[in-house]
Amino acid sequence: MNVRRLIPVTAVTGAVALGLVTLSACGGSSSAADEADGKLDVVASFYPVQYLAEQIGGGHVAVTTLTKPGVEPHDLELKPKQIGELGEADVLLYLKGIQPAVDEAIAQAGVKNTVDAASLTTLEAHGTEAGEGHAHEGEEHAGEESHEGHDHGSEAGSDPHIWLDPVKYAEVAEGVGAAFAKADPDHAADYKANTDALVKKLGALNTEFETGLKNTETRTFITTHSAFGYLAERYHLEQEGISGVDPESEPSPARIKQLQDVAKADKVTTVFFETLASDRTAKTLAADTGLKTDVLDPLEGITDRSRGDDYIEVMRANLAALQKALGAK
Repeated sequence: MNVRRLIPVTAVTGAVALGLVTLSACGGSSSAADEADGKLDVVASFYPVQYLAEQIGGGHVAVTTLTKPGVEPHDLELKPKQIGELGEADVLLYLKGIQPAVDEAIAQAGVKNTVDAASLTTLEAHGTEAGEGHAHEGEEHAGEESHEGHDHGSEAGSDPHIWLDPVKYAEVAEGVGAAFAKADPDHAADYKANTDALVKKLGALNTEFETGLKNTETRTFITTHSAFGYLAERYHLEQEGISGVDPESEPSPARIKQLQDVAKADKVTTVFFETLASDRTAKTLAADTGLKTDVLDPLEGITDRSRGDDYIEVMRANLAALQKALGAK
């Protein structure tokens, strides 16, 4: 995560305290699925976990999200009312390390059924360069230097973008399904059936990626957001991120030179940017290197600019973009 996106924990502490006072004043605490409509009240931090909640919960859950469409998740600031309402949820579903303001508020909400998606699979460390066999002979990359301050994980050096790997996302789905069954045992069988159906869809998506990216002219892609480390490793690709550079600013001359060398050596054709941030960095680099630009969506939110209406559709659009950029055969 770029430094600009971090919301200091100290900045939200006062709001958290105020929110908890608001909650205490309401005097409310709810047990799972005990509301008038009998639905499990689930609060999801942002889209990737919201999608899981909706798919697995089906008609037995009422899902609200803290991050509205079009809002960059890392920039989210919670209002005291939102913080107070967290404590009234039956289930809190979030991914630690993505949204510091959310992490702080949830830690103090005291909800029994709090699920950190990052704990449901194994996190790995990814820097600006990620993927299989990512060593360029004779090249020196500024990954370590440019990655400084980019602590975009729930543990030191860990990468939270697990949802961009369908296999890891399926592991998280299994954990979410189990959490829902525990919170609402009366509908455990339905949660299990919905989880199995989603895992099957994710398995099919994984197969599409494996098949679609098996034979390509190049294995390397350049992106402004180093969010695709898990995806790169899963499908034997190599991610080159323009990290340490604000999306609204231009990359350093040194990094441009490094990426020019990589693009030439690895026959890179495209610089990818994301939908919820500026494309200025990508276009600057592309102009300087003679490359094209395209969208590779980190799926942190769905908007009218997204190439699809849900996770599966946008991931398929990502696959098509990668196939085109990598020269799939």
